Amino acid sequence: MSDEILDTGIDLPRIASAEPLDGRKVRVTFDDGETKVVDIAPALANRRIYMPLRDDDELFRSFKVNEERNAIEWNDDLDFSALWLAELPSTEFGNDEFCDAMERLDMTLDGMAAALEISRRLVAEYKKDKPIPRHIALATRYLVERKARKNLAA
Repeated sequence: MSDEILDTGIDLPRIASAEPLDGRKVRVTFDDGETKVVDIAPALANRRIYMPLRDDDELFRSFKVNEERNAIEWNDDLDFSALWLAELPSTEFGNDEFCDAMERLDMTLDGMAAALEISRRLVAEYKKDKPIPRHIALATRYLVERKARKNLAA
């Protein structure tokens, strides 16, 4: 067995800072400057190891960034990797991001309305200043990701 380190060419994310927010949300800033708010409640609910964090607000809020900056940790037994945090979608999705998604998808108001199964008027309001519900944000991100995957495959 070789002791050589293999380089995949992809840098692992490093956490510059992280702070707990309401619920089970975390505002995390990575070394590359990206800051986002992620909701880790679904992950906590799906992994038995995280049971202590589900209902204990004080314990949840006690996390810190570990020494290697590759995870947030609560104690010797519980941590949540920076890679996982980086892969989670941001809970924040603004009108500018919605407009950008429509542009990337090359969608008209009617096209976006059909893709999201909502009214044309709602799409127009989301393009302006109407707050975007989480389910619309997730669906929009899905459409963008699906198009990106199709473009890679072509």
